Amino acid sequence: MPHKNKGMEEIKYRPSVEKLYGRVKNRALTQRQAGLFESLLPSISIASFDPEILSAYQNISLEIGFGSGEHLFQLASTNPSKLFIGCEFFVNGIASLLSKIDEAGIRNIRIFQGNARKLIPEIPDNFLEYVFLLFPDPWPKRKHVYRRFVQEKTVLEIYRILRNGGFFRIATDCSQYAEWVRKVLTAPVLAEKFAIENMVNDESRPSESDWPKTRYEQKSTTECTFFSIQRNSSQ
Repeated sequence: MPHKNKGMEEIKYRPSVEKLYGRVKNRALTQRQAGLFESLLPSISIASFDPEILSAYQNISLEIGFGSGEHLFQLASTNPSKLFIGCEFFVNGIASLLSKIDEAGIRNIRIFQGNARKLIPEIPDNFLEYVFLLFPDPWPKRKHVYRRFVQEKTVLEIYRILRNGGFFRIATDCSQYAEWVRKVLTAPVLAEKFAIENMVNDESRPSESDWPKTRYEQKSTTECTFFSIQRNSSQ
């Protein structure tokens, strides 16, 4: 049966929730990009989450849908002792990140090419330092609400895989999606599990050294909302 929370729209959870929606590719890769898919991607890609393989790093973070990879790349560049895993299925976005990694010689990024919902259940409890969800598709139509990544079920999974005191960071330029995030995070089953800091507009935006801008944010003409959601250590 659909799960209902007071004050929230009714959601029908469907078997197709793990399906990928939208285009996987929008333009042909350059010769160099195609070459990096053959030469570089196999060495930094992961097909599943194996804690033993990743054990060389004490601090590991996950970005869900990294777009063109600007945010992930900047964090990895300035934190070489930490590991950053990016989930993305959009071929052109992966190609863009591969080019950045190749040019800079970055070694602390791993790529999961696919739906993050398939990787998250494999991650051990209390494991990640950060989880990032930056400018996800807001799916504004009511009939598509179930496609939004932020749902009670998925946020409970994020809570499970975060360390005590770890952070779930969300950014959106859609006011409707921002309101949806607030409703989900303040539902009774989640309200005591997280401490939420809500930052709106450029004046209250976190510093770029701590929260690098994505290309999408740089191009956006709409006011953005940022959520820094900390896992309560007392729970």
